[in-house]
Amino acid sequence: MGVGARTERADMSRLTVLAGPTAAASAAAVAAVAAARHPGRALAAVWPDPRIRRLARLNLAGTIVVALLAATALADRLSEGAAAADADVPRVLPRSLPYGKGMWIWQPDKTERGDVGAIIARAEHVGLTHLYVRTGSSWDGFYAGPFLDRILPAAHAAGIRVYGWDFPRLLDPAADVARAVAAVDYRTPGGHHIDGFAPDIETAAEGTHITAESATAYGVGLRQALGRRLPLVAVVPRPSPARATFPYREVVAHFDAVAPMVYWLNREPGTDVAGAVADLRPLGKPIFPIGQAYDGAPEGGRRGVPPRAELHRFMEVAYDTGASGVSFWSWQAANAEAFDSIRDAPEFRVRVTGRGTFNRTGPLLRR
Repeated sequence: MGVGARTERADMSRLTVLAGPTAAASAAAVAAVAAARHPGRALAAVWPDPRIRRLARLNLAGTIVVALLAATALADRLSEGAAAADADVPRVLPRSLPYGKGMWIWQPDKTERGDVGAIIARAEHVGLTHLYVRTGSSWDGFYAGPFLDRILPAAHAAGIRVYGWDFPRLLDPAADVARAVAAVDYRTPGGHHIDGFAPDIETAAEGTHITAESATAYGVGLRQALGRRLPLVAVVPRPSPARATFPYREVVAHFDAVAPMVYWLNREPGTDVAGAVADLRPLGKPIFPIGQAYDGAPEGGRRGVPPRAELHRFMEVAYDTGASGVSFWSWQAANAEAFDSIRDAPEFRVRVTGRGTFNRTGPLLRR
């Protein structure tokens, strides 16, 4: 996101625009001070006739005062305009599930090197409607405040929703609920907050104490603490025979939607996502599959980030089987081809309303 060098011969009007709201006032003040320091030169330049210059010199002090007052008034008006423009940035986007296309952010410093401007620019270029940002875990507590301070205002200005995600271990559901509440209640200095919450509820192999009882305690506690203030999305493993004992019904019961992690590794993406949607549909919640945009080789999959054909196959089948939206794990692991593939897929494009890439809750559009 480099910016080209600016010419040193910029005129005063251009410098005024670049310098911000007080530049015009500064220019006027400089002119007045110059006249005070060199009254003879200034008056001679404007009134060559000596008799007129004598009369003008008598009023020079008043002229300087008027110029300074005008400069101050102009600065006040420009500052008010800047404040009004900032007030136009929505602090809260309309309540919505994660329709459209999204990406998951795990480690901000490995996501466009933590450059929020670059993150939002790329998100808009790809056509993302939402981001998932990690806010904490049972191991680390809630820690995302500094990054939320930067990402939330920028995302909201672009009409992009930000959903917090957390890794609850469920050894102490009450503590996991309290940490979720801390993330939801967090406010940036400008009053922004996350637009939804998505706990990553994993299997025992990932260190989670997952039982029907712990899942119920967490879901009930979360709903009681948060009510209907914002959408809750349960993130779960892809259903498979190896996970026959995973308590999907209890996990999902108190959430607004479910997001299965569909990482196909060395399998066929269409088959995996179709199976996940079919298995979760009886739970009666909107389904938002999470696709693989990372190298699956360390997990026994094919080497490298899945190619365009596989990513498009995942989105096509997800759309055709009734999924409500998709997202991808993860931003920091995806390559340029993955981002371009997500951008180019005709599925899950959402109608743009107003400025930015706002979601909408109506039927998904395909073009």
